[in-house]
Amino acid sequence: MALNLPTPTSPLRIGTRGSPLALAQAYETRARLMAAFDLPEEVFEVVVIKTTGDAILDRPLKEIGGKGLFTREIEDDLLSGQIDIAVHSMKDMPVEQPAGLLLDTYLPREDVRDAFVSLTVNSISQLEQGATVGTSSLRRRAQILHRRPDLDVVEFRGNVQTRLKKLNAGVASCTFLAMAGLNRLGLDAIPATGIETDDMLPAVAQGAIGIERRGDDARVAEMLSAIHDIPTGQRLACERAYLAQLEGSCETPIAGLAELDGGTVNFRAEILRPDGTEALSDAESSTIEDAAEMGRAVADRLTARAPKDFFDWRS
Repeated sequence: MALNLPTPTSPLRIGTRGSPLALAQAYETRARLMAAFDLPEEVFEVVVIKTTGDAILDRPLKEIGGKGLFTREIEDDLLSGQIDIAVHSMKDMPVEQPAGLLLDTYLPREDVRDAFVSLTVNSISQLEQGATVGTSSLRRRAQILHRRPDLDVVEFRGNVQTRLKKLNAGVASCTFLAMAGLNRLGLDAIPATGIETDDMLPAVAQGAIGIERRGDDARVAEMLSAIHDIPTGQRLACERAYLAQLEGSCETPIAGLAELDGGTVNFRAEILRPDGTEALSDAESSTIEDAAEMGRAVADRLTARAPKDFFDWRS
């Protein structure tokens, strides 16, 4: 039976947040679907959905609900049928999904590294004693303080453009962004230096775009299968299994990166206290088929090694 493709009178509705980066990711998804099925742009509708995380910018995420703040309203619209697919930055996605939704399509992963952004220096080591660092990421905060406990880390929320405005206004000496976001927005002129993963292990799934759908929508499932990037899915299977085992969220300083080497998955992981006073790391390799189980095993080992009060900050 022929696939029922979208038409101008019945377009495929792509749900997304409204930031420039979120829109760039939605447009990339649209472009890949257009190419895969030789479809014109007018058979797609990009639907911008305001999320709680976008609306509340003056408080840390841990105080207002964590990762789900960037997805809840979008997923509600997906479940109600107001949109057909939802495009997400995977590092923003909770490991548990609402009943009836599936997240099993990933676009090719971008640069996974964090970017050091400053108008005056090129690296963390060049910052003056006691310099102010701006970041909204608990992981980055913990990793920075682990290396440089003398630094003053302040809350720095907002999209890429908002954070750059704060930097120009002198709110902080530097900030951190994802290299993937800068690349997708074409922001080559920004004074950013990629931090090697040996120096700062990235967030789980950083640089990956995920596409969520209703589990009972066979047409969308078939369309998305044409643009799914298998290697990215293999890497995220390991990383997100690790994250799920740790019950991780935006409220937890957790890092993890899976990399492919032929049929082998090499995985590195790190957990930290929020104040950076302690960091625990682990690494393991496995076959692709066993990667998810490896992720869970690494999480269990880190948890077993952590002092009794290591995770008290979750409460």
